[in-house]
Amino acid sequence: MSDTRLNSIIRAFESGKPAFTAFSKLDKQNAIEMSDAPYEGIVFEMEHNPYDVAALGDALQYMLSRKQIAESGSVAPRVTPIARIPANGVEMNQSFAKQVLDRGAYGVIWPHVATVEQAYNAVASCRYARPKGASLYEPKGVRGDGPANASRYWGLTMADYYKKADVWPLAPQGEILVGLMCESTQAIENLDDILANVPGIGFILIGEGDLSQELGCPRDYENPIVIDAMRKIVETCHKHNVVVGHPHVTAKNHKRLIEEGYRMLMSAPQRSYGVVGLAREMAGY
Repeated sequence: MSDTRLNSIIRAFESGKPAFTAFSKLDKQNAIEMSDAPYEGIVFEMEHNPYDVAALGDALQYMLSRKQIAESGSVAPRVTPIARIPANGVEMNQSFAKQVLDRGAYGVIWPHVATVEQAYNAVASCRYARPKGASLYEPKGVRGDGPANASRYWGLTMADYYKKADVWPLAPQGEILVGLMCESTQAIENLDDILANVPGIGFILIGEGDLSQELGCPRDYENPIVIDAMRKIVETCHKHNVVVGHPHVTAKNHKRLIEEGYRMLMSAPQRSYGVVGLAREMAGY
């Protein structure tokens, strides 16, 4: 499956390797610079930056490289673009996911997901409906049907897009990643139930900024209280064989994070290329 993958982040996960990613602002120049950066994926940040679907569509186009397409024969961007949407899990806002996926994004990160119901909704929002009783029916897909732009961006017919536009790893051929942010004590308490009862979660991304706020030590990421809370998240993800991600990979912590089993490694863009190189070397790339 990995040899035919469009999504480079999933390709890394299937190979048992960590995926290196970074947040990026929504603008053309950033997209151009990130298109050949040393990452598996880029997360276009639309939670704390303006939610602008038109700008996302432009950025996705600028992630494409004619040289890479000519050399590889693949029309998918080498660095896979996904988007973090503004809606928190409790808002159950399916339209944000629908719009970024319809533009061609290969995945959605949902902030502040803390319950089974919220997690189910996040996955369902990224899936098309299936007939009741069909294989892989649950979570029941609620994504509205409008694949024209996304299938064109992926370089597929609509029929082929439908086959691939499902969530991984629930659908082994799926190319869409659903990432849930775990960033509260409520989320940690419910994480075992979430991962046991909601298939289709591609990864859990720890939101240590919000988590540290609730724990009374804002942005003190080395505080033992924060580290212990994050350890609980990692242990629960490993128990369910779900990828866990860290949003602040640096030269100081990359060795520890890889040893602790983080497989979605996010670093500061551009300035972090050296950090990515060190982490890749340690991970055996």
